[in-house]
Parts: sequence; structure tokens; C-alpha cells
Amino acid sequence: MDIVLSAAISGGLILLSYLLGSIPFAVVVSRLMGLQDPRSFGSGNPGATNVLRTGNRKAAVLTLLGDAAKGWLAVALAAYASRRLGLPVELLAACAVAAFLGHVYSVFLRFKGGKGVATALGVLLALEPWLALAVAGSWLIIAYASRYSSLASVVAAVLAPLYYVLGGDVAWALHPSHAFAIVVISVVLLHRHRQNIARLLQGKESRIGEKKQAGSAQPAAARRKPRR
Repeated sequence: MDIVLSAAISGGLILLSYLLGSIPFAVVVSRLMGLQDPRSFGSGNPGATNVLRTGNRKAAVLTLLGDAAKGWLAVALAAYASRRLGLPVELLAACAVAAFLGHVYSVFLRFKGGKGVATALGVLLALEPWLALAVAGSWLIIAYASRYSSLASVVAAVLAPLYYVLGGDVAWALHPSHAFAIVVISVVLLHRHRQNIARLLQGKESRIGEKKQAGSAQPAAARRKPRR
């Protein structure tokens, strides 16, 4: 394939991955089901864990599935294009990072977004299914034992690149570009959870399933004091 055409297709797929990742399923599902905007309560995070604080488990599950599916789809499309058009394998890693960053810095939410845990899982599922299962299993064990979603996410973010390297050429083929993408995603995940880490250390972090607290994460407009 012509180099210019290959670059154009690759660039288009990366942009498409970012746009797919930018779809805020927490906000979309909440609006469709008549629930409060997840950015206005709890942690203020547009993700499945915060949606669960409404007490609506169906909405939380739909959010989780949507966020994971968009990450998987972005990488799956890149993999298909790579096979059919002979595009470089590094495209998968680029699309994986783009989809993840789309969720974290959504163009539809003025470049704000969620923590990216579910989307990261979807990305891993498309890159290396066994790796995704190992990371998801670790998350579930820690979340069940501690009842802290954030703690499970932080530990899973640390374990993901370690699992990938340790399982390389044993459970899956080791690709430098994939390793780089996983490290980038893990670093961003840890950065996005920095406030959660601080609350965990202070013993103030909310546990899984706790109901929303009115006014704990009000929109900026609601927090402004009226002018006199």
C-alpha cells in the first residue's frame, strides 16, 4: 500500500478510536434512564462505580459494558484493518491509547471524563484476552476483599504491565508497542486516581455500593456563591 494512503488510514483509525472512547456512556445511560447526571454527585466521575451510587444497578452495568465495549471496538477495528490492509501492528497500540484517552479526556465533555478503568479493560480484551482476564480477576479479588473500587483499580493498573511482561512469549506474544501502550494507560490510570489514593490513605474513600451523597460533588455553577 502507498505510504501516504497507509498513513491517512492509520490516522483516521486513531481519530475514530479517540471519538469512540469519548462517548460518555455514564452520562448517556443516566439521561436515557431518567437518572441524575453522574457528574453532579458522589465522586463526580462519569463512570460505572459512580452511577452505581444512584442505586440503579442496571444503569451501572450498562455503563460498564458500554465503556468496555468502546475500548474493545476501537482496537478490534484497528486489528481488522491491520490484517486486511497490511497496516503496521503498532496501529493497535496507538488506537488503544487513543480510545483510552478519549474516555479520560472526552471531546463531548469539554475534554473531561472518567477514570478509564472499564475502557482500559476493553482495550486489554482486544489486545490480549488472557491478560484482560488476569487483570479483571485481580480487580475482582481486591474489590471483593476491600470493597474499594479505587484500590482495586490502582492495584490492577500496577499489575497490568507486570503481567504482560511476565506472560510475554508464554501466554501471549510480546510486542514492544503493546507494552508501551499498557504502560501509558497504567500511568494515566494512576494519575487519575491520585485523589482516590489520598482518600484511601486518610481512610475517607467511599466503598462500593454506597449511596450518593447530595451536594458532595455539585456542578461548578451550583457551588458559586450568589453575587450581592
